[in-house]
Amino acid sequence: MAGQRRPARPNDEWNRAIALCAGQAPLVWLAWWVATQAGRDDYGYGDGGYLGICCVPLILPFVGLLHAAVQIAPAAALARLRPRTSPGPEWAWHVAGSVLIGVGWSALGLLLWGWPVTETLPWFAGVGVLPVLILHSLRGRPWGGGGVWLRSAGASLVLFLGCGVAAASSADDYEPPRLSAARLAGEWRSEDGGVLRLAPGGRADLTRVPARNDVDEDGYFSLCDGTGTWTFEQDSRSPGSHRDGVLVRVAGECGQETYWTIGGTERNPELFVLFGDPDAGDLRILTRD
Repeated sequence: MAGQRRPARPNDEWNRAIALCAGQAPLVWLAWWVATQAGRDDYGYGDGGYLGICCVPLILPFVGLLHAAVQIAPAAALARLRPRTSPGPEWAWHVAGSVLIGVGWSALGLLLWGWPVTETLPWFAGVGVLPVLILHSLRGRPWGGGGVWLRSAGASLVLFLGCGVAAASSADDYEPPRLSAARLAGEWRSEDGGVLRLAPGGRADLTRVPARNDVDEDGYFSLCDGTGTWTFEQDSRSPGSHRDGVLVRVAGECGQETYWTIGGTERNPELFVLFGDPDAGDLRILTRD
């Protein structure tokens, strides 16, 4: 009969969980970007990498499926195992189970990859709360599978665009430190053991320090040992960027002159250079002892 509510199917809740997780994924990514990347140095990377965002709609269903399979569905199974006499509504137990599974994934990240629990726990536990709450609020509503996907995608798009505009305004807040030549003098090191010593008189000593290759050689840089000179100057190749740096010239034929841009913060300054593709090049960073 017209207006009669369609009976719930066994896979309706599973489909809704996948749709909600897929819709939440762009917002989670945006929140992560704001928390970890906004207002920080982009190290000269170009904007071409953002073209990959066009592929996001194609992978979101798979992201939603994975999230639902490893957190939302197992949490529902845990909630159903509670004693019948246990207090509290089912949704509260489902949320608790989702948070507990998030804690487990955070612990696994610590054991396998050394991810700090203090940084991963809020994300792994938090991403399982909103889909569960909305999932329980949709129970009894006559929304088919397509309706849930359309509403989830629409709400995600509106929120992502609205929050993205606000987040974009903070992307350009980074200000590199202003260092004098005297502060630049000293020893700079890379994670792979390279050492660049900048003497006050303009002498540079290099130990496994990357320097740009000639255009006819393989690769973008060579690891150079030896001596050279350095000067403190503004990068004339980036008009309007106002990024000071150090121009290092290597004695001999190891490599060409290489411009190390100043980055980091006043307290923890860095020197960096990006070799190769501006969108996905090889970034090398030197830090002070």
